[in-house]
Amino acid sequence: MGFAELLEEAGGFGRYQWLHVTLISLPGLMMASQNLLNNFVSGSPAHHCSLPTNQSSRYNLSHYQVDDKQLLRAFIPMDSSGSRLDRCRRFVEPQWQLLAANSSANVSQIPTEGCLDGWAYDRSEFLSTTVSEWDLVCGLRPLKQMIQTIYMGGVLTGAIVYGGLSDRYGRRSVLIWSYLQLGILGCSSAFLPSYSTYCAFRFLSGMAVSGVILNGVSLKVEWIPTKQRTLVGTLTSFFFTFGQMILAGLAYWLRDWRKLQLVVCLPQFLFFSYSWWFSESARWLVLNRRSEDALKCLHRVARVNGKKDIEDTLTLEVLHSHMKKEMDSSRSTFTAYDLLRTRQMRRISICLLVVWFSTSFAYYGLAMDLQKFGVSIYQIQLIFGAVDFPAKLVALGMLSYLGRRVSQATCLFISALVIFANILVPADMQTVRTTLACLGKGFTSASFTTVYLYTGELYPTVLRQTGMGFVSTMARVGSMAAPAVLILDEVLPALPSLVYGGAAVFASVFACFLPETLNKPLPDTIEDVEENGSETNLAPLQPEEGVALKEGVVTTEGVALKELKEAEGSGLNAL
Repeated sequence: MGFAELLEEAGGFGRYQWLHVTLISLPGLMMASQNLLNNFVSGSPAHHCSLPTNQSSRYNLSHYQVDDKQLLRAFIPMDSSGSRLDRCRRFVEPQWQLLAANSSANVSQIPTEGCLDGWAYDRSEFLSTTVSEWDLVCGLRPLKQMIQTIYMGGVLTGAIVYGGLSDRYGRRSVLIWSYLQLGILGCSSAFLPSYSTYCAFRFLSGMAVSGVILNGVSLKVEWIPTKQRTLVGTLTSFFFTFGQMILAGLAYWLRDWRKLQLVVCLPQFLFFSYSWWFSESARWLVLNRRSEDALKCLHRVARVNGKKDIEDTLTLEVLHSHMKKEMDSSRSTFTAYDLLRTRQMRRISICLLVVWFSTSFAYYGLAMDLQKFGVSIYQIQLIFGAVDFPAKLVALGMLSYLGRRVSQATCLFISALVIFANILVPADMQTVRTTLACLGKGFTSASFTTVYLYTGELYPTVLRQTGMGFVSTMARVGSMAAPAVLILDEVLPALPSLVYGGAAVFASVFACFLPETLNKPLPDTIEDVEENGSETNLAPLQPEEGVALKEGVVTTEGVALKELKEAEGSGLNAL
């Protein structure tokens, strides 16, 4: 049907497709490093106020027989928990009487002051981070999370800017530029001297990450035959999972934020160097009246796949006859307003906005606060990456047997319950807290897998890409808001978890109002969506009519455009 038939004639899923999918998927290993980099680049080492210089020389401490760690008690008060030194205050004058073994002095009345001489940092977990280099602690602590929020703002901006540019200039051109932009700006970030310039470069890097992900997925699925797209999309999504585990290993090995920043961005130059080999999307070329270029790309793919004889039979006339319906439909214009204009479309869009926001909000709320579990941050990152493997498999099973709506609502609701349960677990029960956190991360990951597929099935063909861009924007907003909410733990330690869990519960309710799409035909038009929403039971999926080849002339009797967009939707879980 349409372009899918041409792909089969050009070798189907042949040698070119294997190379194409592999080379485009490889950067996924580094995309996890970009999204979760702030966990390690801006890790918060244990710290306390620096001691006033030469204070100990003014006193004879030989009769106290204390080491350096005990000596700190004379300069630094204990925090409210009484289990560790205060991170932001010190005594105005040294309290040497506190070093005595039987000291029972009341320290609550002793005057304290801020860290006038800066801070001293523990170097056992991190050798250097942005926090220790620019003193993003105490009153400046919110600036640590602001780095991630600014980065996610760049991801949101990039989705808007590079989405429009790819429609105008092509997927391949924008993808190549995005690799180069991320390589240059990411590596340059490792040498920046100030917080403000680092934030600016992270914003621009986030834009490039959007360009890589969105155009990489589009260029990948548009060269894959329909039958292989779901499987390929699912398998290639594991590159991101592996990337989370690679990040843990690199961060443990380097432990210096500048080295880590440089190492995770250098591979972008490799990706840039081979990206020139990619062929532009033939679909995009045809729809933009560049049929000659599309034909050259198809001939090239056929040659790589060993189908050299197709060059004589695949001509411009055959290409146009296959793509006639797509070319005709490209003349119709739909806007984001059509997502809200009618009743059923409005219900679907509002519910999906909430689901996308809450899923991303809860996911990054868990993934960006690894230090609160009291376990090695490198170990918890490795576990969080590994838990995505069973989570994706569970999601696929639920989608096949329980349906989309039940799966979506269940994943969100269970993730909320797990987040709430972790609030009640005492801080010293680290094994239980870590286990619950992994379960929450797994179910939010499964919710992501579900919502990508579900969204593609809910929107009609004529608005599927517009709808995906519209609702996924809320995911970027959620990922921006998640780090900022972590600051609320200064008001109440449990408050961020309450907000994350509450958002997930709220979204699970909205998910219940979405129509079920399991084994249902994909809608082609807005009218199809309105009719399906008003029916109690939709008709079972019917086979589509095929394509007849008669004397070298192709007649399309099916819905070629529908097939095209259906295939694109099925590959969205590659993100």
